[in-house]
Amino acid sequence: MRTTLFSNTIICFASILLAAISCKSTSVNPNPGSGTASELRVSAPFADQTTQFAFDVAKRVVAQEGQAKNVFISPLSLHIALGMILNGANGQTAQEIQKALKLDAQTLAEANTTYQNLLENLPGVDPSVTLTLANSVWYRNTYQVETTFQDLLKQTFKAQVSAQDFNDPATVAKINSWASEQTKGRIPKVIDQIQPDNIMFLLNALYFKGDWQKPFDPNLTSDSPFKLASGGSTLVRMMRLDVNLNHFFQTNYQAIELPYGTGKFAMTVLLPSESTTADALIASLNSAEWAKIQKGMIMGKMDIGLPKFTLNYEVRLNSVLSDMGMPTAFTDQADFTKINNKGGLTLSFVKQNTFVAVDEKGTEAAAVTSVGVTTTALQLPTLIDRPFAFIIHEKTTGTILFIGKIADPTKTNS
Repeated sequence: MRTTLFSNTIICFASILLAAISCKSTSVNPNPGSGTASELRVSAPFADQTTQFAFDVAKRVVAQEGQAKNVFISPLSLHIALGMILNGANGQTAQEIQKALKLDAQTLAEANTTYQNLLENLPGVDPSVTLTLANSVWYRNTYQVETTFQDLLKQTFKAQVSAQDFNDPATVAKINSWASEQTKGRIPKVIDQIQPDNIMFLLNALYFKGDWQKPFDPNLTSDSPFKLASGGSTLVRMMRLDVNLNHFFQTNYQAIELPYGTGKFAMTVLLPSESTTADALIASLNSAEWAKIQKGMIMGKMDIGLPKFTLNYEVRLNSVLSDMGMPTAFTDQADFTKINNKGGLTLSFVKQNTFVAVDEKGTEAAAVTSVGVTTTALQLPTLIDRPFAFIIHEKTTGTILFIGKIADPTKTNS
């Protein structure tokens, strides 16, 4: 099937923010000319590995969703959220998470140093672009969370750590309110309810808003046919831009870079050739191919048409992450003894909610990654709270003495 510009734009933006730190240059002054600002420092190995993580997640989610469905994920938000939970893991569970994050060649301390630097300095890279990163941890106030784990999350991940009454319905509203506030209202809800075995939620919120360095002229936007993966077509509002842009051509795709603000952030649109598909292109991407794109970019006159679009998206990532090498974290064999030294914890879900809007002025995007931690040690009560049957019997012979049914336990006579 033929591919589409829209589907590629969706996927390419999924790794914009992570890709922004994936160059070989390991330091950026967030306030050029000041000479006093802290520097964004990301080692080349960390950048290469996390870029590979971004493409691995994207290709698996795209394959899971199928050709006809839009996809929009934030690898950076997911990586940071899993980085927090990694610090609560031990043994095989920790090794698997670290490997899935492509950080197995680094120590946890080295990874934590980079996480802290990103959280402190990435938002200031381009003052003309709004970028915020925030972490929060919410745990059941009757559950003991190791002080060392809490302190690390507060210091390294700048996390807001809060003990809450998980039996109070207002706690759901508090968590959702935090997500909404951190994403300027773009993601108003991340959880529906708190289950009796839920003991912790770890959240990362990411918000991005950037104006195009070279905006599209709204007067040039017009209805234009858009080919669908099914072979049909639909009309879209196609924006047009005719300026000098960085671009890169291969036989099976072309890459076009649309910068924001001062150029520190950009959207790279990947348009497959007519002979292939967006899904096939995404499946072929890796950190080496991405590096080749960045190195091969040349500036030249481009007449580009880009559809306007808005998308709200939600995806559950348990199976994706299990397939990427961290299955134990989702089982009763999980070891999160750094959260509570008695153990008995497992991940119930890893979920991401995202939003993106692209128009003539620029792009607004948001993501909240939620990680749910549940206890496997707590024996939940089984309530016989509806009509039931019962049998009184002798076990050695199997002789049944009585059979009954209780429809209303309050009635003492039939």
